Amino acid sequence: MPFSLFLALKYLKPKRSFTSVVTLISIIGVVLGVAIIIIVRAVMTGFGDMWKEKILDFKPHITITAPGHAVINDEENICRRLAMIPGVTGVSPGLETRVMVENRRKVVAPIVLGTDPKRVSSVMKVDHMAAGTLNLEGDAVVLGIDIADSLGVTVGDEIFVYSPMNLVSKDEVYLPERLEVTGIFDSGQRDFDSGFILTSLAVARDLMGMTSGVYSIHLKVEDPQNMKRFNAVVDQVRTLAPYFRVQTWQEVDSQLFNAIAVEKNMMVILLMFITVVAIFCVTNTLIVLTVQKTDEIGLLKALGFSSRQVMAAFVLHGWIQCLVGTALGIGAAYLILNNLQNLVDLLARFGVQVFPKDVYGLSRIPWRVIPREVLDVSVSVIFFCTIASFLPAWRAARMNPVDALRKE
Repeated sequence: MPFSLFLALKYLKPKRSFTSVVTLISIIGVVLGVAIIIIVRAVMTGFGDMWKEKILDFKPHITITAPGHAVINDEENICRRLAMIPGVTGVSPGLETRVMVENRRKVVAPIVLGTDPKRVSSVMKVDHMAAGTLNLEGDAVVLGIDIADSLGVTVGDEIFVYSPMNLVSKDEVYLPERLEVTGIFDSGQRDFDSGFILTSLAVARDLMGMTSGVYSIHLKVEDPQNMKRFNAVVDQVRTLAPYFRVQTWQEVDSQLFNAIAVEKNMMVILLMFITVVAIFCVTNTLIVLTVQKTDEIGLLKALGFSSRQVMAAFVLHGWIQCLVGTALGIGAAYLILNNLQNLVDLLARFGVQVFPKDVYGLSRIPWRVIPREVLDVSVSVIFFCTIASFLPAWRAARMNPVDALRKE
């Protein structure tokens, strides 16, 4: 074993002294800093993943609209051509507009999504039905669970849907549509559960005062996150519909994903200060150690050990602290993340709402650890800890053995 490593390990050995306590505190500081950064990055990554998953399930992957928000009249012919594109799994015409929904003097203003009842399952993934089924045949409507709760309705009840055309047309009066609730979905995402209702294309046309045509055509593809294949499908869609506006799911919700990315980066930058404090603790530990070991340093140099060996011993001392703290921090992060929901549920029992759905819009705390991010955090912490160890190590290496022994 190299002498520098032997000396570093010797100084790390607990001796029930003040230095040992300071060393332990320094290691704990590194553990907390690394663990917090990994946990925050994992949760923010999970937020992005869950938002993306919910959006890709509920919303179309590609949306086609006419220029100037005009009506698309040849929708069936366009849908048949688009369905022939390799990689496209579902195509359906659609109408979207905001409406007023009333039941027993309770009123909400969601967006109604009108689609083909026979194609709805191919363009919209609604796996979790809280009640009823995804049936849009006839005068039927499917609500989000939050809307149903706000209106106080269940499957089989009837609601009144008021047309927005009453605000646009001054010469005509549009009577409300009386629709039967055939299903209540629970997407696990507040914006969808409280902001959308589903109905047939015929009902949506009645609400808009239309006899034919649609405002948009929705497409689903096999693997929307495989950008190479997805972009190839988009190119074919643009070729078949050259005079229409083609929007992808990234473009429609770009602000949301950009906001999540910015928040993640800002949180990491701010939390890095915790690790910086821990690194300063390591530096302080080494400064205290070099002061306490002044006589030993002088003796070692008097016996012929080089300044490089002495310096390496103290650098290794700080490096080992950071290495141990980083390893324990990674372990602590994984332990907390694997029990994160249990901790939240435990706090909820004591009345502490850590993750309310009405605030964050999601039913549970999502998280995903990216190995590359863990590696980046680990390398950064160890690197800066090593750099921070050089100052006290350099001080120890510059000691004059005569002056050091004279102080003793």
